[in-house]
Amino acid sequence: MLIVDTGPLVAAADRSDAHHAACRDLLEADPGPLVTTAMVVAEAAYLIDRQLGPGAEATLYASINDGALLVEHLLGEDWQRIGALVVTYADLRLGGTDASVVAVAERLGTSRIATLNHRHFQVVRPRHADSFDLLP
Repeated sequence: MLIVDTGPLVAAADRSDAHHAACRDLLEADPGPLVTTAMVVAEAAYLIDRQLGPGAEATLYASINDGALLVEHLLGEDWQRIGALVVTYADLRLGGTDASVVAVAERLGTSRIATLNHRHFQVVRPRHADSFDLLP
């Protein structure tokens, strides 16, 4: 299982992004499942539309519709954890979207995260592992 953050989704969609090839290759080759949160989808959709237009944004939704990207529903316990993480890492300005990635990774018991935001995810200490395995 690979939890996917915003950056790799945007980079994989944008051929001009410096991380495009690495992110595209990771998302296409990983045995998965590829899992994300609705908060990540919203953030990625906004950025993809802004940078590439509605056709590229629709491709993101197609990946969800065809099952290539699974959107994990946030549970009450996840929302509690998101709030706690935002407070705990206030100096880092972790934010709810990144905190949702952490909360879902913890609940699902995986430490593998696809992200370009190593600054946040290297600092956050998950409950279930010593650290996250950040890809690509």
